[in-house]
Amino acid sequence: MSFAQQQNHASSELPAEAVQLNHTVVHARDRRLSAEFLAAILGLTVGAPFGPFLPVDLGNGVTLDYYEQRDEPIQSQHYAFLVPDAAFDTMIARLEAVGVTYYADPHHTEPGGINRLFGGRGAYFADPDGHNMEIMTRPCIRP
Repeated sequence: MSFAQQQNHASSELPAEAVQLNHTVVHARDRRLSAEFLAAILGLTVGAPFGPFLPVDLGNGVTLDYYEQRDEPIQSQHYAFLVPDAAFDTMIARLEAVGVTYYADPHHTEPGGINRLFGGRGAYFADPDGHNMEIMTRPCIRP
């Protein structure tokens, strides 16, 4: 019996909307540099430090808490942001203005391109720590 099957015997399932992501930690060599980079590209602001964290609040109640990790390598993660279609071109222009290459694909093989997945537009770019950031105007459609 799997863990999930065992748990289902012990309790009832919650509806998916009852559980929400509140925050996640983003490791960075320089938390201020990385938080300000992302905030500038997305048109957001960096919040006040909270203990060792530097937050960037997103529009759906989720916070990215930047945490400095200077003594170990940063493991690259993927962060995808659903953005308004009207703001997409501005975000691409911001990437171009700071000299950051964006790509049509997650493997960064199509520089300067955008994709048209799910009926919208999307692009990928690396942040100062090598995290694979994605902006997209339509959510992923899952089967």
